[in-house]
Amino acid sequence: MMRDCIIIGGGPAGLTAAIYLARYHLSTTVFDDHSSRAATIPISHNLAGFPEGISGRELLARMRTQLQRYKVQILAEGVSQLRKEQVGFRVLSSSGSMRARTVLLATGVTDRKPPMLAERHDEAVAGGLIRYCPVCDGFEVTDKRVAVIGCGSRAFAEALFLRSYTTHVTIITPQEEHELSEIEVDRLRDLQIGLQKGPVKSIDPGRDAIRVATASGIGEFSSIYPALGSDARSKLAAVAGAELSENGCVIVDSHQRSTLPGLYAAGDVVIGLDQIGTAMGQAGIAATAIRNDLNEARPLAR
Repeated sequence: MMRDCIIIGGGPAGLTAAIYLARYHLSTTVFDDHSSRAATIPISHNLAGFPEGISGRELLARMRTQLQRYKVQILAEGVSQLRKEQVGFRVLSSSGSMRARTVLLATGVTDRKPPMLAERHDEAVAGGLIRYCPVCDGFEVTDKRVAVIGCGSRAFAEALFLRSYTTHVTIITPQEEHELSEIEVDRLRDLQIGLQKGPVKSIDPGRDAIRVATASGIGEFSSIYPALGSDARSKLAAVAGAELSENGCVIVDSHQRSTLPGLYAAGDVVIGLDQIGTAMGQAGIAATAIRNDLNEARPLAR
């Protein structure tokens, strides 16, 4: 059976788009391998309508509950291949293959993590000792001691952003060299942002603080922000024939259409502000474009 749309990704973008498409009376299947980065958010205070905040897991659970009101198929598996065919697309997964007139890619990105045991890392993220998004939770470290783990311009920019929340900011380079220009070093000095050379020997989360050991000593912080970059999960789009940006994100137009006709993308896999609200907004735009484009090809009438 040819579906109207297959959504690859079960995070805020994918689930929001599924709700829109279902309410447009379009046949929709969601492939959700439960790897959404949103699920790792301990609590979000940036999402309007939740004055006490909401965890990423609870938000996703509520969205899935909302989606159950409609006839949307949700498959708990990933997609191994996406093929463009003469008419529509074919999606391959562990359970077989499925065809759709359109596909929405909402696979997000994967953060590059600091060197430490996965279990210890995840516990530190859950406790707010490791944070990945100063836009999301910089407010929570107001006037606290924080460190940015990274080097070069990425760490420099993140440290400057955090400096608007606290006077206690230190950049710790994971390697021996900081890869900063003289101008950047002077700017850090003017803003009293510390600079500690690596390499990082260990990262040790405690109950209320996290310790980072380097060749020059041990620093104790309320939170650390890894500024090591992220990797867009865009391989499916690239292999299918869509164009990517220099940093691997899917290139889209103002309606979330990729350069491959019939393929759309929304959320963190697209260049933009990596925020839940942004992902949900892009999903609404993409779903509406899908509906209108399908209607243009063949009028949707009951």
